[in-house]
Amino acid sequence: MPQDDFYAKVRRGLPALIGQWLALGQGEPDRLALILAETARVAGLGQPAATPGGATLNAWSAPEAGDDVPLWAARTAAFLLIQMPARPEPRSDDEACAWAYCWLRNRDFADHQSAHAALPDHLREPLAAALKAAWHDRQGLRLI
Repeated sequence: MPQDDFYAKVRRGLPALIGQWLALGQGEPDRLALILAETARVAGLGQPAATPGGATLNAWSAPEAGDDVPLWAARTAAFLLIQMPARPEPRSDDEACAWAYCWLRNRDFADHQSAHAALPDHLREPLAAALKAAWHDRQGLRLI
């Protein structure tokens, strides 16, 4: 899969990632937006300039919002979803690419096998192909 095709899938999948956080986060959108922003700051996943409101979070979950979703928000949503006891999984190939991209951005791995092995058991199969594509994308962006 060429890098640009992979990244296009990531951008299309980001709203679904935010949508899963909205659906499973157990709270009102304003509260979930606050949790997302504060978690990003505390966990070192990004520094949002301002805490978004629930309306912004809802807008980011719209399918056409891919280019509008800030990376800190997607990385933090993935971080939170991966830890949930509900064991959510991506619901499409585009969303799987977004999850895999964020997984690699959130942690440092020596190789693809380490990144795959570190995934929670329930995500290893659903993210296998997307994680491989994400790893190739990441390696393709490095200068030699």
